[in-house]
Amino acid sequence: MYQQKAPQLWVSHSKIGDFLKCPRSYFLKYEYRDPHNGNKIALASPHLSLGIAVHEVLESLTKLKSEERFNSSLIDKYEIEWSKYTGELGGFTSETEENEFKERGMAMIKRVMDHPGPLLNKALKITSPDEFPPRYLFSAEHNIFLSGKIDWIEYLPENDSMHIIDFKTGKHDEDEESLQLSIYCLLVKNLKKRNIDKVSYWYIERENEPREMPLPNLEEAYTKVLDMALKIKEMKLKRTYICERNGCFACMPLEAVLQGKCKFIGIKGYQNVYVSPPHD
Repeated sequence: MYQQKAPQLWVSHSKIGDFLKCPRSYFLKYEYRDPHNGNKIALASPHLSLGIAVHEVLESLTKLKSEERFNSSLIDKYEIEWSKYTGELGGFTSETEENEFKERGMAMIKRVMDHPGPLLNKALKITSPDEFPPRYLFSAEHNIFLSGKIDWIEYLPENDSMHIIDFKTGKHDEDEESLQLSIYCLLVKNLKKRNIDKVSYWYIERENEPREMPLPNLEEAYTKVLDMALKIKEMKLKRTYICERNGCFACMPLEAVLQGKCKFIGIKGYQNVYVSPPHD
């Protein structure tokens, strides 16, 4: 008898994180479509703009040979990236607020220029055949794909292995229960076919070098990610996108978009981008 294939599901670190914060937030970010043009919705925010601008500058270094990466000032590159998110395009409510965030990012870029560390070494890239993030078939049985974009993969020639580095631009440490590095290890292991010897977070606002973390157990990581993916799949099938707190920090800002309380500032890719109104 013919058995219908399970509906396809893509999961990533960010999707799992948003699901854990609030199922309603997950729905509004990834499932809801604007009835006027079919686009997703997104909110511009200072923290997001800061993170994107810094990450874009650092990611651009992977396209250069290691000996050329710091031949020109990264500050100039940062200025160009920042210009894409100035004013309300970046979710800023005042010039003062924007300047504060811009200076924070500038300090991060200067820290990396002064302490490049592993960024001076050969880097590997995981590429995608299309405009979507790199991914692989995580579970054929459940038709689940695992996807993700890794900030930096340092090549370790002494044993032909890799060092995964994730840049952090926030002020707080990543949660100890985070699956981020586990997911990145699964991606790299399946897409690069090399061993992983090191994994690190680099808190570039306050630390001069990456902070090495324990290597995840890939069998345990697979089980944990699959468990979360199946919970998301069940939620999607049942369409139970409910905020358990009847409105929380994660879903309420996006609910404000649906309620017409946010200002539309433009279309970026497949997203309608809005900005929240200034607080009184």
